[in-house]
Amino acid sequence: MELFDVYSLYDVTLTRGQGTRVWDDHGQEYLDFYAGHAVISVGHCHPDYVAAVTKQLNTIGFYSNSVVNPLQISLAHKLGKLSGLEDYSLFLVNSGAEANENAIKLASFHTGKDRIVAFRGSFHGRTSAAVAVTDNPKIVAPFNANQKVTFVDLNDIEAVKAAIAGGDVAGVIIEGIQGVGGIRLPEDGFLRELRRVTAESGVVLILDEVQSGCGRTGRYFAHQWAGIEPDIVTVAKGIANGFPIGGVLISPMFEATKGMLGSTFGGNYLAMSAAIAVCDIIEKEHLVARAAEVGDYLRASLPDSPKIREVRGRGLMVGIEFTEPIAELRKRLLFEKHVFTGVSGKNMIRLLAPLTTSKEDVDIFIKALEECL
Repeated sequence: MELFDVYSLYDVTLTRGQGTRVWDDHGQEYLDFYAGHAVISVGHCHPDYVAAVTKQLNTIGFYSNSVVNPLQISLAHKLGKLSGLEDYSLFLVNSGAEANENAIKLASFHTGKDRIVAFRGSFHGRTSAAVAVTDNPKIVAPFNANQKVTFVDLNDIEAVKAAIAGGDVAGVIIEGIQGVGGIRLPEDGFLRELRRVTAESGVVLILDEVQSGCGRTGRYFAHQWAGIEPDIVTVAKGIANGFPIGGVLISPMFEATKGMLGSTFGGNYLAMSAAIAVCDIIEKEHLVARAAEVGDYLRASLPDSPKIREVRGRGLMVGIEFTEPIAELRKRLLFEKHVFTGVSGKNMIRLLAPLTTSKEDVDIFIKALEECL
């Protein structure tokens, strides 16, 4: 049997990671400024993380949600404390796409309505409803292309008002920062007005913080820069540093009904031990504040080059838009300077470094970028 070949891969085989570094099967060291799509939040193989998961695996690794799992309760308390959303409830799943699926379902359950408003440039995952609210024709199969989603421009509050005026909208879903769509930020004023408009209209506001959450932007959630509280927040990626887990944070206005949601693997013992360890490390090492500080240093250190059109982002979620395609630049960074980066479109390098990244790491990246330019 062969692999179903859907990925564009670089010819690199990684065998080991530590902190902000990874090594390939030839022993070559790389600086990781992408963290595997923003997943590695507290660094590769953090000793506290490894110890927690190993201890749990030696105790009990899995049982279904038919039994009480006190680790789920512990994680809910820790997430509430870190995020400030202590009066919210937590539903546990396995991925960001699954979290968004359940958030959309909850909005529809709650309102009895069947339409969702999403934003152009959005990316919410690769499962059915998540694909339907994603503005990316490459991943939308005919089955996913339904007539229940209205796409509007980011930061256009009048378009949102028009979309929900018909009275059939269950929810609005928006990313804290659009990642795949090019590190595009919802303006703080727009988010505040969006919160007001949805609340007055009885429309559920869903904040997708899958990529922009867990401290990455210098707040635990990116929307907190605007000082708002959504009805639902979805999380995944950095919440467990590589162990598959997603979560739906649900405001008190929702009432749980037995059987309305479910997941076989969601909230399993191993996943909980991984996520709890990440919460503890983030708190102990003050990684949210560190992401803000190092992110500011990174943006301030970027070279003043005519090839750089614009720099966008917050904390350690940074997009560098160039005046020309960056495929060759990214390849040089990887194979000549041994730095992992990501992309958003043809002209943008996307940086999602671990929250443990230091200013010395930034200096290494800046030197490599300058030499490549």
